[in-house]
Amino acid sequence: MTLSIETINSLHEVSAAEWNKLTGNNFPFIRYEFLIALENNNAVGKEFGWLTHFFLAYENNVLIGALPAYIKFNSYGEFVFDWAWADAYQQNHLRYYPKLVTSIPYTPATGPRILVEDIERYDEIANAITNAVLNFAEQSQLSSYHCLFTNERDTTFFSNNPHFMMRLGCQFHWTNNNYKNFTHYLEHLTSKKRKQIKRERRIVKEQNIVFELLNGHQATEKHWDIYHRFYESTFERKSGMPTLSKGFFMEIAQTMPDNIVLVLAKYQGEYVASAFNLKGVDTLYGRHWGCSEDFNNLHFEACYYQGLEYCIDNELKHFEPGAQGEHKIARGFMPTKTWSAHWIAHPQFRESISHFLNHETQGMLHYIDELNEHSPFKK
Repeated sequence: MTLSIETINSLHEVSAAEWNKLTGNNFPFIRYEFLIALENNNAVGKEFGWLTHFFLAYENNVLIGALPAYIKFNSYGEFVFDWAWADAYQQNHLRYYPKLVTSIPYTPATGPRILVEDIERYDEIANAITNAVLNFAEQSQLSSYHCLFTNERDTTFFSNNPHFMMRLGCQFHWTNNNYKNFTHYLEHLTSKKRKQIKRERRIVKEQNIVFELLNGHQATEKHWDIYHRFYESTFERKSGMPTLSKGFFMEIAQTMPDNIVLVLAKYQGEYVASAFNLKGVDTLYGRHWGCSEDFNNLHFEACYYQGLEYCIDNELKHFEPGAQGEHKIARGFMPTKTWSAHWIAHPQFRESISHFLNHETQGMLHYIDELNEHSPFKK
């Protein structure tokens, strides 16, 4: 049987059934419905510098493996920061962009990147796909290839491939240790942290703020209008770029409604804040937040405590509330390693970046150890 690799410039060139057969249901961001909504609503494409270039493995005309990839003209929306690498290239009169990136756009969440239906053939198919990726990168004179936020299987594969260098990062994730309810969860924290969380939640309640949690079936266009206004306001305050349109959110609410967890906060009958989450089989992923006015501790309640309570009530095992944020430790989100794999075409820069990553990794390991000393959980 002959294994062949093809490339496509739009996910519309394969069917949802073919793609989702490779992805499974656990990680919502890699599913056809999510990725195609990015395309359909111009979140990827020329405007934002994400050109779709997916690699597909076929055998007897059957799709058996895939790797989503994008030709990038910037580093925006990746969350594995290589701006310094790009600056170093520029200072040496070399071109860093375009580069090739495997990532879920604007989504710093660890999950599968090399998609293989027959796990027993994972190494064979993964090797065929990555060889094709590197050949394409070299022939296209791209500076580099980056596979970001790899899961355990992909991380092991790239770690054993001499072409790739690994980069260690850190996020803050929560694990549900079979808590019966939120009060039971708090009992596992130190007295100081338990009192802090109770006080923060009490302050929100005393401000007469109430919450609605909606899935995609329940959220109406009015809800998405309100949410998207908050979403845009966050980027406006931070001088960022709101790349996801209201149409994108409404599309995934229709195509993957059971994955949506929309948190809306109301004050005196008016919506004042919102937080958007997606859920997989056992994990809740916190994504975007916005508000119309400031209320004490509302961010903590909408983005963390409502999600934690939802996970406990629905027996989800993990809550990943997004990138960065040491303040999350006090709320029970513990330091968690994240990984990415990097191939650099230029031999001298490959050597320099390798040295940098070795030092950075040691520093990151010390950083994670130090953060763990501040655990809010009882010893």
